Amino acid sequence: MTSSQGPRAHWSSRWAFFLVTVGSAVGLGNIWKFPYMTGSNGGSAFVLVYLACILIIGVPLLMAETLLGRRGQGNPVMTMRVLADEAGASRWWQVIGLIGIVGAFIILAFYSVVAGWVLEYTWRAGLGFAAQPKEAFADAFGALLASPGRLIFWHTVFMALTAAVVLGGVTSGIERANKIMMPALFGILVFLVAYGAIAADLPAAFRFLFHFDPSAINRGVLFSAMGHAFFTLSLGMGAIITYGSYLGREVSIPRTCLAIAAADTGVALLAGLSIFAIVFAQGLEPAAGPGLLLQTLPLAFSQMPGGHVVGLVFFVLVVFAAWTSAISLLEPGVTLLVERFDLGRKAAVLLLSTGIWLLGVAVALSFNEWSAFSLFGLGLFDLLDTLTTKIMMPLAGLLIALFTAWAMKRAHVEEEVGLRGGAFRLWFGVVRYVSPVAIVLIFLNVIGVIG
Repeated sequence: MTSSQGPRAHWSSRWAFFLVTVGSAVGLGNIWKFPYMTGSNGGSAFVLVYLACILIIGVPLLMAETLLGRRGQGNPVMTMRVLADEAGASRWWQVIGLIGIVGAFIILAFYSVVAGWVLEYTWRAGLGFAAQPKEAFADAFGALLASPGRLIFWHTVFMALTAAVVLGGVTSGIERANKIMMPALFGILVFLVAYGAIAADLPAAFRFLFHFDPSAINRGVLFSAMGHAFFTLSLGMGAIITYGSYLGREVSIPRTCLAIAAADTGVALLAGLSIFAIVFAQGLEPAAGPGLLLQTLPLAFSQMPGGHVVGLVFFVLVVFAAWTSAISLLEPGVTLLVERFDLGRKAAVLLLSTGIWLLGVAVALSFNEWSAFSLFGLGLFDLLDTLTTKIMMPLAGLLIALFTAWAMKRAHVEEEVGLRGGAFRLWFGVVRYVSPVAIVLIFLNVIGVIG
């Protein structure tokens, strides 16, 4: 279908779709969360469980969401309306697109603030981290959170960078940026791993990530692997439906989605090797969460030979990962404003970015001036994170699986996904039965009902 803005843009090639979708999937979580989860949950045993979850949950749903976008040829809301009409189903299925767009709006607001932290540390890395006690780096991060001016400044810079790319459009903006940043990201990762092999402690990092400890596998590890397999591929946020709508019909959805999942996992593992090689070489203990990126690693860079250069290169890597993911969060809402409300792309980008920026300002203030505010016992940052990643994304993923396997005409699904015979029946059965059950279990686990 076409919008009132003219013929719909498409990616120039399968390679372009691969790069932009990997860019969407590869984010801050790949750089710190997955490596730490691997090392603390049985090493290669966790990796095997995670890969199984990627194949059983992640890839089938990634294929489903991509095929919805390509068949619907519109923004997530319009896509679901068109496909619901085609299937003779209720237009209430449009809620999938709405959840995705609203969720992406909220996620980008707090994601931009966190990315702002990374920009601050990229600037500091460029100046060189001074050798100081460990406590000084913790205090420096605390001082950043206590400064509304610095948080809002870097949040503003990051939103401007994101808006600038989306403003350029599908091929001249999003595709071109990812064609530059994603190869650069892979190149930086290879450089950092090589550095770890030469000047740091790569064998210790390898042992930490890949030691095989099957006794560590328990229900908690299983749910961690299932949850991360779902969230790491940007499922349920409208991004994949939107990117799929720009995909040409000559592209194989199954092959491309498998390659995307493999690249996303590869980035996470390479990041883990490079990070922990540096951490262990300096005799430091790995830490979870932002503390690893913004406290432990700066301390390591301040103490190691060539740390000035390596630190800068590393934080540029993290900026690229955050930037490409943020682009995919902004684009779905922009396509809705362009196609549903007939706005020009420039006006749509400015309007949506301004709204996200304002919510992000509130998030930045929640760390300092508005820190006393809470709802359901959560500050604004944690509240928005819980609402989106623990409720909205699993709900959208569940509805995507149900619509694809139960509401769409089976012939249409088979035609779009490009699988035949036993391969189609296997994939369709997974999306129809296994994925919904797995998502419900993930949801029950994250809200604490089971674990």
